[in-house]
Amino acid sequence: MNSDKNDNPHNLHPTVESLSQAIFTVNRHAKTATNPKFLYKLKQDALQKLIREGKAKKVGLHFSSNPKYSQQQSDVLVVCGKYSFHLPPTKTDFAKLPHLGKLNDQIRNPRSSLSLNQAKKLLIAYTGLTEATDFSATHKKRAYEKPIFKKLGESYF
Repeated sequence: MNSDKNDNPHNLHPTVESLSQAIFTVNRHAKTATNPKFLYKLKQDALQKLIREGKAKKVGLHFSSNPKYSQQQSDVLVVCGKYSFHLPPTKTDFAKLPHLGKLNDQIRNPRSSLSLNQAKKLLIAYTGLTEATDFSATHKKRAYEKPIFKKLGESYF
């Protein structure tokens, strides 16, 4: 009966500090997950909601340390509580935000004792995102369809 109290030290209250710790935990685990899409989507949706509510702030642009398809790529630096995160930029971010140059490797986020399971529960409750509806359909294989061969000159329609 007291499992709810012992299950989560933060009692799943969506405060700025608990949400930023949850985002940090999800982001840390997404880097090594076998299927990180849901975790990154959870991080992005939670940060965007915090920005809309004024609880997080876009500070500027950083050069990405691991650019994907180009020589240079920028990421948006978002500060939420004591934590800072990076998000993919939008077109308006390039126009409105200052460019801060190269990422400073000396600045680190504080440690978090929140488990991945607790962090996911908190962020799912906060964003309303569900793992089953968003990403289960992308992993289904299409059923095999036999090819249809027509005689030379016959129409396919």
